[in-house]
Amino acid sequence: MDVIADVIARMNEIDALLPRKDGVAYFNRLYLQVTEAVLKASAGTTFQSPQFLDRLDVVFAGMYFDAEATIQTGAPCPVAWRPLIEQRSEPRAPIQFALAGMNAHINHDLPLAVVQTCQELGVAPDDDTPQHADYETVNSILKSVEGQVAGWFDTGLIADIEDVTPKDVDRALAMWSIVAAREIAWDHAQVIWNLRRMPELERAYTDVLARTTELSGCAMLV
Repeated sequence: MDVIADVIARMNEIDALLPRKDGVAYFNRLYLQVTEAVLKASAGTTFQSPQFLDRLDVVFAGMYFDAEATIQTGAPCPVAWRPLIEQRSEPRAPIQFALAGMNAHINHDLPLAVVQTCQELGVAPDDDTPQHADYETVNSILKSVEGQVAGWFDTGLIADIEDVTPKDVDRALAMWSIVAAREIAWDHAQVIWNLRRMPELERAYTDVLARTTELSGCAMLV
């Protein structure tokens, strides 16, 4: 998978494959809508390091696709994704599933994706770099997109209208921010980057990150 168009195509394939009211399907639909909205909103935006952003998007999405594939293959599910994957058929509100997916993907996968992308391109995830400036530009775009998310649930785009109420959506979304989570993810990436020459410490840090993400995902699905 090399381009954003392939990422979007794969999300559409997953949407067609999973049952409409599957927990992973709710997250997949939200992820797809956010990706398409950001792509549209960023049209005409000049980035300093577009190669970094393009590769980051692909690496990042690939981590979700690997987790989703465990549904079909029966392979062990990544720790951070266990709450969503294992409870996907439970009677929960669609917003709970969607946020549990965002939690796993941004709080856990994104820092690892930033580090992998930086390693591939030979750059560091430092502040005041073209890569960080572009990352922050995406955050600014996402901030405007966040305001649309509640509407997607309310109108049935993500979940069928009878499955969710605006009150539930507003309460859940007020407690979680994509942009805030991305800011923290960059901080985690910097720590992991600085630990890369100390494998045991790096592994311990990423293990703790996975476990804490799993715990917060469980809390979202209570």
